Amino acid sequence: MARILVAGGSLGGLFAANILLREGHEVVVLEKATESLDGRGAGIVTHKALEQALLRAGARVDETLGVRVEGRVQLQPDGSAGFTMPMPQVLTSWSRLYQILHEVLPPQNYVQGANVRSVQQDASSVTVHCEDGRSFSGDLLVASDGIRSAVRAQYAPEIQPEYAGYVAWRGVCDEYLLSNYTLSSVFESFGFGLPPGEQLIGYPVAGNGNSTLRGRRRYNFVWYRPAPEPDGLNALLTDADGNFYALGIPPHKVAWRNVAAMREAGRHLLAPQFAEILEKTAQPFLQPIYDVYSTQLAFGRVVLMGDAAFVARPHPGMGVTKAGLDGGAIADAIRRHGATPAASLAYEAERLQAGQFLVQHARKLGAYMQSQAGSSRGTVARSDESVVRQTAVDPAEMAA
Repeated sequence: MARILVAGGSLGGLFAANILLREGHEVVVLEKATESLDGRGAGIVTHKALEQALLRAGARVDETLGVRVEGRVQLQPDGSAGFTMPMPQVLTSWSRLYQILHEVLPPQNYVQGANVRSVQQDASSVTVHCEDGRSFSGDLLVASDGIRSAVRAQYAPEIQPEYAGYVAWRGVCDEYLLSNYTLSSVFESFGFGLPPGEQLIGYPVAGNGNSTLRGRRRYNFVWYRPAPEPDGLNALLTDADGNFYALGIPPHKVAWRNVAAMREAGRHLLAPQFAEILEKTAQPFLQPIYDVYSTQLAFGRVVLMGDAAFVARPHPGMGVTKAGLDGGAIADAIRRHGATPAASLAYEAERLQAGQFLVQHARKLGAYMQSQAGSSRGTVARSDESVVRQTAVDPAEMAA
């Protein structure tokens, strides 16, 4: 069996590593962080394909995966229910998925503090050189090192993240802090707030310690707001001391004035239930929305997967599912062709168009929000019912 290197120890890397281990390969995960990644991120929407990928990776899939909701509700500005529809789904969190994928990976296969500096390959092997001087060699390198991938920067420097013109304010609010009104009217649902020019979604997820017990859960929100480039975006990426974070501002550095302005806007624009959730969230953070659209995934003995290959806007809720499917496709290609450049090309043939389609689909779902920040502001129409029906739905299931 082959020796496979995986650059990046987040969810995509863990999917690939665990699936490949169960195929009998020797796997080394190279993660640049020196501390645990557990606790990062917020809500994740599950799909059937995600559950299948988890099972293939050796993870347990049961009632502890997340919180089940039975339907969706759009809240009007006065707090009353507008459009509603049944749609059973299980909502989980980044932290929960990391936990269940990391616990099935043997510790000796996970190397931390391994920040990729460069990659070399020849006819028979590939070598990763790290910033600390260590080097690792194998038969194939799977690059799952995120939106700012060092591996992609070396092999496809022309592929750069493209800002979409809006940001997502995100956060999770503890269930026990919320009023009975909010708990009874929206907490148990996938909720939507759709004021003009804005879009908020929210749903329950596991709480501290990944608990899904009633009273210990949290409500995850994602509020899309226009932030034109450069001034609008740069102001949000600047902390209270004037430091600018071009690649994304850490949650604890988001300026308190920006947080206060966001909450104030919520009181004026959103249903009171959502305004309460924003007010009682301890540390809201923000995420600029980007697209990454690759035209090539295979580079000899190197392949791109996950966010290193494609970043689709969050509207379909498919980012983690896509990473799981990528990991399975890599394993399938290696089974057919060995850990060779031929496997890389077979993987690319399987996943390139799928990734491109997902980015285009997400752009379609996000076109209204993007139009709010451009010179043609508001020219893209929006159907509130379509937003409720199409958000966080696997496009393959929509077509079925």
